Amino acid sequence: MKILRYLLIFIPISIVGEFLHFSPTIMFLLAALAIVPLAGLMGEATEEISVYTGPKLGGFLNATFGNATELIISFFALKQGLFDVVKASIAGSVIGNILLVLGASILAGGIKYKTQTFNKKVVEVSSSMLLFAVIGLAIPAIFTHTVSPELLNSKYEGLSIVVAAIMFIIYLLSLFFNFYTHKDVYAVEHEEGEAKWSLKKSILVLVFATVLIAVESEFLVSAVEPMTETLGLSTFFVGIILIPIIGNAAEHSTAIVMAIKNKMDVAIEIAIGSSLQIVLFVTPVLIFLSLLFTPMDIVFNEFELISLIVAVLIANRVASDGESNWLEGVQLLAVYAIIGAAFFIF
Repeated sequence: MKILRYLLIFIPISIVGEFLHFSPTIMFLLAALAIVPLAGLMGEATEEISVYTGPKLGGFLNATFGNATELIISFFALKQGLFDVVKASIAGSVIGNILLVLGASILAGGIKYKTQTFNKKVVEVSSSMLLFAVIGLAIPAIFTHTVSPELLNSKYEGLSIVVAAIMFIIYLLSLFFNFYTHKDVYAVEHEEGEAKWSLKKSILVLVFATVLIAVESEFLVSAVEPMTETLGLSTFFVGIILIPIIGNAAEHSTAIVMAIKNKMDVAIEIAIGSSLQIVLFVTPVLIFLSLLFTPMDIVFNEFELISLIVAVLIANRVASDGESNWLEGVQLLAVYAIIGAAFFIF
């Protein structure tokens, strides 16, 4: 976290760059480097708030604000009509969390410990929910890719809204499940500790970081199209690889640290829980927000769809035995590298 704070210098540099009209490629890089420590500050603030609210609500806040950065970036992309970038970032977040974050965590923990164990029952509930969520997300895409083009019309946008509404309802029901009817299943061990910040300071830092992330996200998104043209990159690669890594860098490092401390339950829940919230909360919210501009559908291309389903099936496989080792981590990272290479060339 201390290392990340040195990157805060890129906030004023990016603001100066915007006024001096730096090249889009440089602005993209500056904004990305500024967002990473801001996301870290946001995570630190929510952790401090959790000391006052308790571990249960604190964990929920951590998961929610852990995805806030990506939600803000996607909102500005949505506003500019960059639907391919938005949808690619949704797919990329799920794929990145399951393959990159989980893979790196399992590898890092596996190097230190021969075999690591985790609560199989809790992870199975989360991974099964994620499988359901991705199937729901895939239905509009499967429909449009299999039905004859002449039979399609704008109604598939309505289908996306219906699916988004159902997923959001499932998200609310899952909160009820976690916090009320089955809270014993999700009981967590809480390590007592004193808050480093006051509650007031924690909230102010959270608000401050959120506002600055919104500013930097606008710089980042404005530079996407000219930057991709200059460097010859595809918007799919930017959306599915770069934006998820930028938005979730701080959260990713936390999962790896937890795995090294032999807290695999926490590491796996960060990866799978964050993916679950992307699909059930962030995606529906983006669909609803798009109604304020131009309605966006959730029709993914075939390769995004296959990558999503494969990643979720792998997550279910990893969760099936309640144990992990370094080789499983290498395998997850290898699949992520192959998918990333394919989108780079796409």
